[in-house]
Amino acid sequence: MSVPLAYLTVVLIWSTTPLAIKWSAQGAGFAFAVAARMLIGLAVAALILLLWRIRLPLGARARRSYLAGGLGLFGAMTLTYWGSQYIHSGLVSVLFGLSPLVTGLLALLWLEEEAFNARQFAGMLLGLAGLAVIFGDSGNLGGEPDGAHAVAGVAALLAAVTIYSASLVWLKRIGDDSPPLATTAGTLGVALPLFGLVWWYAGAEIPAPLPLQAGGAIVYLGVFGSVLGFALYYYVIKHMETGKVSLITLVTPVLALWLGNLLDGEVISARGWAGAGLIGLGLALHQWRALSSLLLARR
Repeated sequence: MSVPLAYLTVVLIWSTTPLAIKWSAQGAGFAFAVAARMLIGLAVAALILLLWRIRLPLGARARRSYLAGGLGLFGAMTLTYWGSQYIHSGLVSVLFGLSPLVTGLLALLWLEEEAFNARQFAGMLLGLAGLAVIFGDSGNLGGEPDGAHAVAGVAALLAAVTIYSASLVWLKRIGDDSPPLATTAGTLGVALPLFGLVWWYAGAEIPAPLPLQAGGAIVYLGVFGSVLGFALYYYVIKHMETGKVSLITLVTPVLALWLGNLLDGEVISARGWAGAGLIGLGLALHQWRALSSLLLARR
């Protein structure tokens, strides 16, 4: 697959994932939804590895990358599925748009990368300002009158973003060069038992009958979100500059907000849009070098 096509596919998958997560948990419960998704994902990844005869590396570096990816996937997805019950799906993507800012800060602390310049620091401040605006609009984040659960949902998503970003930095520090599908399968193999424990702790209930919308969303996420999306993301990371890859988070929140409104009737208040806009502007400033180089390349 060409790198531009892989990039576009990742954008489309990530834009539809928040709404699919919300739908998958409706009538099925978040614990069953995420565990079933990962089970399907691991089965599909293992089948592809067998059919394409891709070896699963088991060296020390590969095992460390599976552990880093698996723990990050478990923590981030568990909190995301739980928090997405209480906030609009589009805001899930908006909050995950903060991940490059968090990743950059963690890389500065953990990998001792170069310090932020003034523009990047200003971008981070704008992102924090947007986050403050969103928190102040808690009554309209998920359609609840009191907004109490919405605040908890946003907090869970912020914790998920932090875990996800820490996992990316950990993976970068390990520097494993395994095939993307192998990394995906290994990551899912580590995470699946942990998701199973969450499902067991939540009551180990299997919804019967499973709503058609929830079942379809689980299958979609298992095949596209957990296998194709992750594999293509790892593929893009290996063939593109990190800054350009992070620009995905500039596009997906806008598409996710639009899809949430179009397909699920989600209404974001003016204050919510303002907060999302500040986060987007902050991210654009933070990634301005990659954004400008991409724009110049198209001329």
